[in-house]
Amino acid sequence: MRVSHGFRAAFVALTAIAGIGLSSAAHADSGTISFNVVKAGFIVGGQGGSGVLRFHGRSYPISIGGLSYGFTFGASETRFHGRVANIRRPSDVAGVYGAAAAGAALGYAGAQAIVLTNQNGAVLSLSGLQAGAIVSADLSGLALSMR
Repeated sequence: MRVSHGFRAAFVALTAIAGIGLSSAAHADSGTISFNVVKAGFIVGGQGGSGVLRFHGRSYPISIGGLSYGFTFGASETRFHGRVANIRRPSDVAGVYGAAAAGAALGYAGAQAIVLTNQNGAVLSLSGLQAGAIVSADLSGLALSMR
């Protein structure tokens, strides 16, 4: 009889813990994001740009900046569009995103797709068209901030 009492208490505790985890994830929401990034470099690269987060019918301006290290030669501009998920408020998209990437563009022939996550748990699923003359295989850090 004591075993079933202990089992029942453990089951109730686990159910409560699981419910807390699910309820916090259930309150997360999503929005859309679009921004332009200009990247240039020779071994060490830099990137910067701006864009807009759309969340709950409102638009929020954002800024992007970052550095990359690896094989980078040239310059390009990429226009990213996509979805941001797992956010509760607009400021959740602010933070540092890390990525390992490889790509090339000559003229308007480049395309990119990437999924990034920051320290707040925001997930960016992006695709974009790249224009310019660049070849890269690098590690990069991208900092996104609210303006």
